Formats: sequence, C-alpha cells, structure tokens
Amino acid sequence: MNYKMVFYILGRVFGATGALMAIPLVCAIIYRESVVPFIIPMAICLLFGILLTHRMPKKRDLLARESFVCVGLSWILISLVGCLPFILSGAIPSFIDAFFETVSGFSTTGASVVSDVEALGKGILLWRALTHWIGGMGVIVFLLAILPLSDLKNIRFMQVMKAEVPGPTVDKVVPKIADTARVLYGIYILLTFLEFVFLVFGDMNVYEALNHSLATAGTGGFGIKNDSLAGYSAYSQYVVAVFMLIFGTNFNVFFLILTGHFFRAIKSEELWWYFGIVASSVMVIALSVSSISSSSEESFRLALFQVASIISTTGFATADFAVWPVLSQAIIVLLMFSGACAGCTCGGIKISRILLLAKNAKREIKYILHPRMVKSVKLEGRTVDHETIRGTTSFIIIYAGLLIMSALAVIAIEGCDLVTGFTSVVSAINNIGPGLSEIGPTANFGGFSVISKLILCFDMLAGRLELFSILILFSPSTWKKSF
Repeated sequence: MNYKMVFYILGRVFGATGALMAIPLVCAIIYRESVVPFIIPMAICLLFGILLTHRMPKKRDLLARESFVCVGLSWILISLVGCLPFILSGAIPSFIDAFFETVSGFSTTGASVVSDVEALGKGILLWRALTHWIGGMGVIVFLLAILPLSDLKNIRFMQVMKAEVPGPTVDKVVPKIADTARVLYGIYILLTFLEFVFLVFGDMNVYEALNHSLATAGTGGFGIKNDSLAGYSAYSQYVVAVFMLIFGTNFNVFFLILTGHFFRAIKSEELWWYFGIVASSVMVIALSVSSISSSSEESFRLALFQVASIISTTGFATADFAVWPVLSQAIIVLLMFSGACAGCTCGGIKISRILLLAKNAKREIKYILHPRMVKSVKLEGRTVDHETIRGTTSFIIIYAGLLIMSALAVIAIEGCDLVTGFTSVVSAINNIGPGLSEIGPTANFGGFSVISKLILCFDMLAGRLELFSILILFSPSTWKKSF
C-alpha cells in the first residue's frame, strides 16, 4: 500500500470539501444566520488539506488497491467532516444522527432523521442538498474534473473512476480520463441549471429551486418541506419527475447527443429497457390508484412521480405509497431493486446488470441444450468479456448477502415488523430514502437505535460505492505496504 499517495489524495479531498462549504456559508450570510457551523469545518478541512498535501510523494503509484482505498476512505472522512455543520448549528445535536444524515446525503440516499425540516436554517438546508449534488457524481471524480491531478497518468485516473462511478463498466467518452470527468461534470452542471430554470418559472423561488435542483441532480431526495413536493404545483411536480428520469439516464447518452450522434444514442439497449420499465410501471400503478384519486390526471401524475423517484432512487414523494394498493407497493419495491441506468447518479442494482445476468442465464440454458455451442454475451452491440460477467455475478452474490444480514440484524435489534426492517435496508443499500410501513414517505429513521443507524450508514455507503470500495477496507491484504 502506497500510504503517502493515499494521504495526498485524501488531503485534496479535504480541500475540495472545505471549498464547497463556502456555498452554504454564503447562503447563511445572505439570510443572516450564524456562520460558525461552516467556518469551523472549513478550517478543519483546510488544516488537514495543507498538512496532507504540502509535499507530493516521490512514489506516485495509484493502482487498483490504492484507488479503492482512496475512494472508500474519502467518503467516510467527508461524512465525518460534513456532519459538523448539523451538530454546531444545533439542527441535529446527536453525532450519530448527524453522521447518519450526512452519509445519507453524500450517498444520495435521502433517508432522514429530521422530523421537521422546515425548522432548519437556510444554510443547513442548502448544505443537505449540496451533499446530494457532491455525492451524485462523486468527490474523486470532482477532483479529476475541477482540480485535476495532472501529475498522475491516465490509467491511474481510470482505476479511480472504476472505484467510484456506478455501473458494471466505466467507459471513457473522450481519450483522456481527466477530460472525461470534465465532460461528465459539464453535462451534470448543465442539466442541474436547466432544471433550476424550469423550476423558477413555476411556483418555486430561487432558493427553493436551487435546493430541489441540487437534490434531484444527485438523485438524493432531501426536501425543504415536511411534505416533500406534495405541496407544490402540478407543473413543478412534472418538472422534477422528468428530471429525475433524466438524471437516471446513462450520461454517455447525453454526450452522444451533444456530439451529434443522436441515432447512436437512442439505440441504447439499456435506455429502451429503462423507459419501457418506467412506462409499464406508471400505467399499472395509475390504474391501481385511480380509485383513490380525484381524476385520471392526478392518478397519472402520482404514478409518474413516484415511479420516477423510486427507479432513479431519488426519494422525493408527492404521495404516501405505503397506503397504496398492494400491487402498487409490490411494483415500487421491485423498482427499488432495479435502479436506473449505469453511468448515472442513481443507486440500485442497475438495469445493465440485470440485462447482463438475464442474457448470461439465457446463454447457459442454450449451452445445456447444445454443449458444443460457442456464443458470447452481447450488451449494447458489444461482446461482454468474462471479467465483467464474473464481476457482475460477484456483485449480486455480495449484494444479496449484505442485504439479508443487514435486514436480519435491524429486525432483531429494533424488534420491528418484517416490512419495516426489510425495506429500511433495501432503501439504504439501494440509496432510495423512504421504505414501507414505519419508514414510509411520511416517516423517518429518527426512532431507530444507534446500532441500526450505523448498520444503515454502512449499507448506504456500500450501496453508493458499488460494495467493493467499502468492503475492501476490511481486507487485511489491502493494508500491506508495497515496495
């Protein structure tokens, strides 16, 4: 393990986190709120940033092991520092609760322990939304895009992006990885700005539009109203629903469109399955809830919004789907598992992985019938290598094991019902936010015990970082020094 290089990267992460805290600091100044909750964390980030980056290590290797460690530790450390504004402001006095809220923010989960968000200060609310936006694309990818480490080679950048970007594979959209990060962040910023503009033209003021745009872009779901978006106009709900679906789309599709390759973009196999699942789910749920809605338009809007929110793992809500008909709840739970596309800001298993597993299973069935058959698995018109299939299979096995163990632990500790315990873990590991029963859209996680909250924090980080970047921290071989 090249510890010096790992510490150097962590120092850069501290510096970037401190710089980003200047945004809610300015908000606090504008609304004449205390700036201390942001000044102190910024000073801590600056101090550690200077101490860890004052000298560039002579040995600059950043291979797979170091990349995964950098990503895993970075997310834990920014969560520890990021919870300080909540504690110092008195918004969330408990360290565990503040840590839970921050992990939920950075991991873009949106699960909260706050029962009255409208009582929080403007600066704190903006910081909550900003944690979603930072975590959406990833803090290391942010470094590569905005503060590129120009003295590292391309291949090392690729290892870092593989450790942080969601999906079974990571592709370069342009030859250089640092340029790829900048392109992706450019698209991210542009889409965030577009949503902001659309929301301002509705019934949201500038502050409300900014908060919801940041939270939607990161597919997080922290709202600034106790009823999430239920109190806003139908126009605003449609805008947010559409952008939740947009941010659940593979960003490579947007790059192809921007570079004039429109027909190549719309041929994406994953994209067609994504919108096909959305369309069929909306249709079934709209019919299912029509008996409890005042009009067909309301049925469609409620179905569209909740489906977009869950499949994109954003977590905003305009209705309590925990009291919907069982069929609608079943579809919602299935969407929690699937997630949206790879290469976006959402959580979940990802549609590309599900397609890959289905195609591999189909190939195995054919192989049983025709043992001499030689047939490869193809996705998006390209042959998928054995390493990707093996990695996807390993992901599913570890995912299922972690889900089962965490659910059993939470149910045993809390003594809650099966639906509450199971969906709380499903919500955490898939970075969704709300679950069913006692942790539905109108409830929160404040009543859970300390141990359960820590388990869910682990699940949220593991889910956002695709399991391996967190689990690798617990392997003894990870920490052996390389010579």
